[in-house]
Amino acid sequence: MKVFNLTESAEVYTSNVYLVRGSRNAIEDVNSLIDVGQDPAVLEKIATAPTGVGKRRIAQVILTHSHYDHAGMLPRIRKEYDPTCYAFSKSLAGVDYHLYDGQHLKCGDRFFEVIHTPGHTTDSVCLYCTEERVLFSGDTPLRIMSEDQTYAEEFVQSLVRLGGLPIETVYPGHGEPYGDGTAVIRASVRMLTGTRAG
Repeated sequence: MKVFNLTESAEVYTSNVYLVRGSRNAIEDVNSLIDVGQDPAVLEKIATAPTGVGKRRIAQVILTHSHYDHAGMLPRIRKEYDPTCYAFSKSLAGVDYHLYDGQHLKCGDRFFEVIHTPGHTTDSVCLYCTEERVLFSGDTPLRIMSEDQTYAEEFVQSLVRLGGLPIETVYPGHGEPYGDGTAVIRASVRMLTGTRAG
């Protein structure tokens, strides 16, 4: 699996847009975008990205949630590349299929589990790959630094669930990827619940 951040040098406010492709660019790999952001420069970056020969540059789009900075470019990406689009939200225009908790989707040459994490929004999801120990977290708050913050019990339980997974690398919706994902999440669970997690 290869991951490219297409908005690393964006000049407008946008989420990270991750292009996920297979390590060998095999014909059966599924070129995927995780979030589409709101930077038009993404279109040019897709056009020049190394996505393999004889297959669609972008076969699918998976949105971590429906906020504009993550989903704003969806109409233009659909028009240009006609990908299959997935989102948990049932009200977002341009979505072909609605995600559900526990669903598995192939991105690049790996399979990812959809984990519903309502908190930042009711339609927030994370995408987790067991083989790579990678989590795409969107805007799900994983680094909780203060006991003063309050979250719904449903979100706390989803965070506990994430803390039970072996996560080495987190690709967030904003900012740089970081390591020790499991340790970061478990520290947040301890902060929120006042208990020892793991």
